[in-house]
Amino acid sequence: MNSFKTNGELLTNVLSLPQSLSFENYARTLDKMHYFRSLGNTVLLSGVSVTLIILFSSLAGWKLCRTKTRLSKFIFGLFVFSMLIPFSSIMIPIYRVILALKLKNSLLGLSLVYAGLGVSMAVFLYHGFVKGIPQELEEAAEMDGCGQLQVFRYMVFPLLKPITATVCITNVLWVWNDFLLPLIVISDNKKYTLLLSTNTLFGQYSSDWTAILSALIIAALPVIVFYAFFQKQILRGISEGALKG
Repeated sequence: MNSFKTNGELLTNVLSLPQSLSFENYARTLDKMHYFRSLGNTVLLSGVSVTLIILFSSLAGWKLCRTKTRLSKFIFGLFVFSMLIPFSSIMIPIYRVILALKLKNSLLGLSLVYAGLGVSMAVFLYHGFVKGIPQELEEAAEMDGCGQLQVFRYMVFPLLKPITATVCITNVLWVWNDFLLPLIVISDNKKYTLLLSTNTLFGQYSSDWTAILSALIIAALPVIVFYAFFQKQILRGISEGALKG
């Protein structure tokens, strides 16, 4: 309601209804925050990050589940343990690594950081889901002459569709809504994500609150619609993946 008000109406009473439904705030906000450029950056960042997470974590989860050795159990334990480490405790080391690898102010570099941070939960989910896939299918494919990568590509990965949807959706929501990591890595306003562009609307001495509220709505709307369409896959994937075995 407040995103449709004038600044005067907003400061007078935040709980009242707007006198008229004017989209002037939204038009002004789209221009001030360079919405479509920021949207493209956010979509690119989310797409590359989630693709890397799915690619590496699905392979790792499958192989760790099928390899019954102490080493594989130890490596899987490291993935699970890393889920307990708060980001605030590794934020400075990650930033120093980014500087050392010259990934500062790079959307690709930021995608690699997200991939590194996101694989732990994804490996955990894939590992649990693979337990429900009969190993006889893979053995039959190997007898027909398939190599390990062919077995994974043609037999295993298609069966991972429910958990892949869950990993994709949860990580898109995470990357899309994250503010701190892009703030640390990205300094060029042409590479800003939606939340960083929204942050530019806050002034040092005053803020255009109607523009800020409008920006929050249009920044959150795409991912809300995305979640609304795929929420069933999230619940099904978690229940069939993390709770197996």
